[in-house]
Amino acid sequence: MRREVFTADHEEFRKLVREFVAKEVVPNYASWERAGRLPRPLFEQLGSLGLLGMALPEAYGGAGLDDYRYNVVLQEEAARALVTLGTVRTQLDVVLPYFLSYADEAQRRRWFPGLAAGKLLTAVAMTEPGTGSDLAGIRTTAVRDGETYVLSGAKTFITGGLLADLVIVVARTSSDPGNRRAGLTLLVVEDGMPGFTRGRVLDKMGIKVQDTVELAFDDVRVPVANRLGEEGAAFGYLGHNLPQERMTVAVGSVAQARAALETTIEYVKEREVFGKPVASFQNTKFELAAVAAEIEAAQAMLDRAVLDLVDGELAGADAAKVKLFCTEMQARAVDRCLQLFGGYGYMAEYPVSRLYADARITRIYAGTSEVMKVIIAKSLGL
Repeated sequence: MRREVFTADHEEFRKLVREFVAKEVVPNYASWERAGRLPRPLFEQLGSLGLLGMALPEAYGGAGLDDYRYNVVLQEEAARALVTLGTVRTQLDVVLPYFLSYADEAQRRRWFPGLAAGKLLTAVAMTEPGTGSDLAGIRTTAVRDGETYVLSGAKTFITGGLLADLVIVVARTSSDPGNRRAGLTLLVVEDGMPGFTRGRVLDKMGIKVQDTVELAFDDVRVPVANRLGEEGAAFGYLGHNLPQERMTVAVGSVAQARAALETTIEYVKEREVFGKPVASFQNTKFELAAVAAEIEAAQAMLDRAVLDLVDGELAGADAAKVKLFCTEMQARAVDRCLQLFGGYGYMAEYPVSRLYADARITRIYAGTSEVMKVIIAKSLGL
């Protein structure tokens, strides 16, 4: 079906990304998966091509194009090549918007050139062992002491935390029993600050190439100059960026479901059972036809939401609907595709097995499907 979400500039960008992924990512991807991380030089390569600085102002080495559609292209092309650049996605789609929205001029001069060049890697530390989606329950504290905050606490499930030079930490700077959402603040912790340590690299079921770690803060002295935005205003900041974060998950879900469909079509045409191709059986045709229809429905919903996001009109409840539908669709699509591979689909050498394992997290992070339903229900007045 025709898509009207992209311009000629986006398609030129797509050609650049496709060439880069084919040349620099695909040949090395298996070794990166085994290492459990994307290498730092990859970010510098992406930075040298301008792929990390599209949204950053030109004055700091960026392109000055704050257009989420470029991020969509990057995700789609990675999925098309049967790889994922999850840590890159997190930096661009989840972390960078906080710097763009809340960094003051001095912070922009300090950090933006390195972000554009891929020399400064980032992470955002929200989740704690006991909080999950309940951000109002954050227990990490930051106590003001002159021109510093004394930061103490622990975070878990932090994407990109292993190599991050800058970690945006959500901490409680004050408490109000009557309003659990008040008193949260964003502090940028820099690599090497005394008391900041990285714990276990977590062994995940899927997305093996994306490092996910535990972080600990033991009386880390963070300069007030490293605070993003106003003290106590972080809950509102987090809510402001959640629609884009959830859209990012949905973009990956649709792109990866499409990749699963395409690799399955290739497989069933070649694989023979009972003397004829698997593709010749009616069940195969019906299963893949149903998957194709669901992907197109999700794509249409997603593309409309992408345009709304670019125009600044995407409501939180609509982002929740898109994430819910697209991630649940991905789960169904990849499962049906894997089934058509038979026993080979369970083997790691076939990309569909990785697509299956990677898909499971999309219904959990950036808000579980159950949380999405709560948000949608509230928008219905329920």
